[in-house]
Amino acid sequence: MLKYITLFFSVSFFLSACKSDKTPDGIINQGRMASLLTEVHLVDGRLYLVKQESDSLYKYGTGRYVALFKKYHTDSVQFRKSMNYYATQPLALQKMYDQVALNLKKKTDSLNKLQFKQNALPK
Repeated sequence: MLKYITLFFSVSFFLSACKSDKTPDGIINQGRMASLLTEVHLVDGRLYLVKQESDSLYKYGTGRYVALFKKYHTDSVQFRKSMNYYATQPLALQKMYDQVALNLKKKTDSLNKLQFKQNALPK
């Protein structure tokens, strides 16, 4: 009997370890998700600069996130579902966050370049 129980759990473990490479329906693709995450982190950064009162964070944050999700033709439910899925795919999540870091660096470099040009103009 112990042999059958061990066999059952071994087969169950093996089958649960085999994952399909197909992304489930309703999951945002990696490229779009990386762009969306970049924008989410920018909104998070802007909200951090707002007073640290819970009312003001709710007041200013909700509208920004709604506009962001509307821009990407998604909603918070699909975003959360996608984040939960990618949390189980660490290599894909790491790849996306590498792209997010690159996107944020490009934006920072662009802003620094613009600020340098403005400071170089004669006054």
